[in-house]
Amino acid sequence: LYPMFQDVHGMMFIGFGFLMAFLYRYGYSSIGLNFFLGALVIQWATLVLAFLHSSHNETLELQLDNLLTADFAAAAVMITFGAVLGKVSPLQLLVIAFVEIMIFGVNEMIGVRELRAVDIGGSMFVHTFGAYFGLALTRMLAADTRGARHYGGSPKEGAVYHSDLFSLLGTLILWQYWPSFNSALGVGDQRHRAVINTYYSLAACVVVTFAVSCLFDKKGKFHMVEVQNASLAGGVAVGAAADFLLQPFGALLIGSAAALVSVFAFRYIQPHLQKYYHIHDTCGVHNLHGLPGIMGGLIAIIATATINSNKYGNSLYQVYPAMAPNNHTSEFLVINALGYGYSTGEGRNSAQQAGYQMAALVITLVIAIVGGTLTGLLLRLPIFKQPELFEDSENWHMAPGQPEVLAD
Repeated sequence: LYPMFQDVHGMMFIGFGFLMAFLYRYGYSSIGLNFFLGALVIQWATLVLAFLHSSHNETLELQLDNLLTADFAAAAVMITFGAVLGKVSPLQLLVIAFVEIMIFGVNEMIGVRELRAVDIGGSMFVHTFGAYFGLALTRMLAADTRGARHYGGSPKEGAVYHSDLFSLLGTLILWQYWPSFNSALGVGDQRHRAVINTYYSLAACVVVTFAVSCLFDKKGKFHMVEVQNASLAGGVAVGAAADFLLQPFGALLIGSAAALVSVFAFRYIQPHLQKYYHIHDTCGVHNLHGLPGIMGGLIAIIATATINSNKYGNSLYQVYPAMAPNNHTSEFLVINALGYGYSTGEGRNSAQQAGYQMAALVITLVIAIVGGTLTGLLLRLPIFKQPELFEDSENWHMAPGQPEVLAD
């Protein structure tokens, strides 16, 4: 498990940091504050998640699983950071981290422990939650006198050649290690399938991203922002169903569809949201994490409702613990007598489990949007100084060579 943990840890601190380094006057903050935020959140998340998932009278025994779940919680906060990148101060980020992790923990507790929904790759509980929390947050921040149009009108919100290359480096790091992100919490055949499905979904996603990016362009050229982000959407979309029996063609279809959705969202939906709804999304997290996350949740619902349990054999109850028989049934006694060691379930059928999957997705969206809205209102209090947009020099001692502000 440790090599996979290292992969995920590298994604959090290197991949996410460099992916957000495209802003040409905000590179110190993109990478540096991501470093600070990640280190803070993994400590806070360890405590919050342990409190929510324990009986409150236990001593916490730390294992690699605890470290992994803390990293997943950090991923949700970093996704939110992408939505407000360049528009909040370090103090505001601190507040966001503390508040969001508590809300994240409550949502995960409802989805995993109460509803017993499955989401091995975090399509719902990490990507969807982080994206819509961030979108609601940035909408509330834009509701003051500055507004989303002012955000989008800043000459500092842009990339130069070398900053885009740094961001593409982050893409490559995330792309390489995403199979570990989607499979680390699995065991046995479950982990094996998650690696393979993610591997092929990501590969197809890259090819279709390049194809669609130039097809949507009048001059037939690639758009760097789409390559940097949409090429990762396949990892998000396959996440909730990564350990299912999708078969390689199913994983390829998911990756291809995710690329199409993400590129379309970058090209058409994001400008529409900013112009008409004043939702300024700096990194386009809606296009990479939000829509593909919902897509992943829906794929898991459909796949669960149409499951052929005979194909899974003995691994069915690894994937769907709640579908295992109750411990008072003869079937449960037979399974344990054969030495499989599954924990007691609720005896759900596929339709019932699909219903719980749908409930988890809807509840995640509601909690994320409400939580982000309330956090945004909190950050608009007069005690918080509003920072200069997309500018490192306000918080950092700058080395020589920072690019000059580009002309409007």
